[in-house]
Amino acid sequence: VRAVVLAGLQAAFSAVASPASFAAGSYLFRAYYAADRLYLIETGRVALEVSAPGRGRVAFQALGPGEPVGLSWLAPPHRWQFDARAVEPVTATAIDATRLRALAAAGADLARALLARFLPVLLGRLQAARRQLLDVYGNDR
Repeated sequence: VRAVVLAGLQAAFSAVASPASFAAGSYLFRAYYAADRLYLIETGRVALEVSAPGRGRVAFQALGPGEPVGLSWLAPPHRWQFDARAVEPVTATAIDATRLRALAAAGADLARALLARFLPVLLGRLQAARRQLLDVYGNDR
């Protein structure tokens, strides 16, 4: 089943993909702007960041090769929830999320494959954020 899911995504991704590169310190995207891309990191590292009052930019997660960056395109309102900044030079495959959403809307198999691929990623990141919060705000009683 996994091979079928990945094969379906590979065909869809190749139709809407292009190479992308980012210099260290540059942003792949900024919070609140239209989430119109998905990046699949090939090389380098990307920090997900938020603006914290009184603290400035705070990185809360680092992503590297083989990981997707930018999942806000999956659900309305299709706006970035965080900033993504290259902490070292990054090469990636950029997926046109607007076109990918249109392809998924036209085919239930692709929509299911996208859900099967990205839901575990989202859940894993949610659990990582939960663990980080427990580390920061946990009680040593």
